[in-house]
Amino acid sequence: MKTGSLRLRLFAASAISVSVALLLAFWGLGQLFASHVERRAIDELSVQLDQILAGVERDATGQIRIGSAPADARFITPFGGLYWQIEAADQQMRSRSLWDFALDLPPDHLKDGAVHVHDLAGPGDTQLLVMERSVQLPARLGGIPLRAAVAMDAAKLAESTDEFREDLLPYTLVLALFFVTAGVVQVVFGLRPLNAVEQRLARIRTGEEDRVGADFPSEIRPLTGEVDALLVQREKDIEQARYRAGDLAHGLKTPLQALLGEAGRVREAGLNDTAESIEHIADNMQRHVDRELNRVRIASRGAAAKTDLASGVDRVVAVVQKATPSKEINWEVDAPGNLMVAASTEDLFEILGAILENASRHAKNKVTIVARKRAAQAIVSVLDDGPGIPGEKIETLMRRGGREDESGTGLGLAIAQELTETLGGSLELIGRDPGLMVRIKLPLATT
Repeated sequence: MKTGSLRLRLFAASAISVSVALLLAFWGLGQLFASHVERRAIDELSVQLDQILAGVERDATGQIRIGSAPADARFITPFGGLYWQIEAADQQMRSRSLWDFALDLPPDHLKDGAVHVHDLAGPGDTQLLVMERSVQLPARLGGIPLRAAVAMDAAKLAESTDEFREDLLPYTLVLALFFVTAGVVQVVFGLRPLNAVEQRLARIRTGEEDRVGADFPSEIRPLTGEVDALLVQREKDIEQARYRAGDLAHGLKTPLQALLGEAGRVREAGLNDTAESIEHIADNMQRHVDRELNRVRIASRGAAAKTDLASGVDRVVAVVQKATPSKEINWEVDAPGNLMVAASTEDLFEILGAILENASRHAKNKVTIVARKRAAQAIVSVLDDGPGIPGEKIETLMRRGGREDESGTGLGLAIAQELTETLGGSLELIGRDPGLMVRIKLPLATT
């Protein structure tokens, strides 16, 4: 499927459809008005033609003439825009408005009283709307056939249509603005449930909710239902994976103990290098087993676990101070109360204990602990004034599987990192001059 904004696509579709519809309406109304004007003009020409035919008479010499011409002044004004012409036998009469121009009527044969409407060229390169009628004069007028035509300048009709369109254009633009605005409101209001779905999914990601729910319009419910079904299946798969990881870890503990026992017997046999290699491999495997057991243990406590961060920091600091009575360290703690993190007391103590114990061991005089709330996380920064760790060793230490003897730092930081990540947070080591900062991010507990 194509990417992009659904909202923008709907806006564009609405604007285009409204524009096309209004353009068609504008053009169609113009055509209807032009047809209406032409019909009115034809009606007017018919009246004028009736008046001209009613005024036909014979003079004393037997010639056909118009006894009473129509009163419209345009008939007597040269090129005034309204014209008449009569043809009878070899005689032709024209209105004064035609001046020296004669209408070139087509050579069609009309029945008595029949009417034809033509578009013909007029004087001065004008275009005329012409109505002609063929009549048989009565016996008193000679009984001869007569062909009469009345014409009107078609430019006047086009001007009327153009003026109508000019008057119609502002209203069309107002309608376009209204319909486009209505389309925008419709799209924004119609897509609001999708925004609600997005917010619900964000709360699921942060642990505030566990399901999208069904309180949505009928068109959205199939989507939310599938998402909830996917969440349920994912939870089942994760639970099964945790069980399998726990079973595997427990199953490996006994063989590892046996392997360490064999290493001891190999060492007793004088093969110290071989024994050390076996112990090294077994130690790495043991760390992986402990890591998976910790993950299963944390997961089994559920998402409802929560602990007050400030209280946990104070208690761990007190324990570390008692563990190192010979070293005078100034502990500065800045942690707001009632900052609840999504971790059990045991897990929080294990994370903080490893970090604060490492800080107290390397600090010269001072350890600073600052905790703050940011969005849906609690951020704890622990800074000591010790010698710190070089950047390349920080990378080695934080790399998955990094060893204690490779970095010169205790295994506790690696364990703290594993626990923090299992809880959905992160742990970062930052070199400072002097000292080392450990920054922990833990998710806040849901209320």
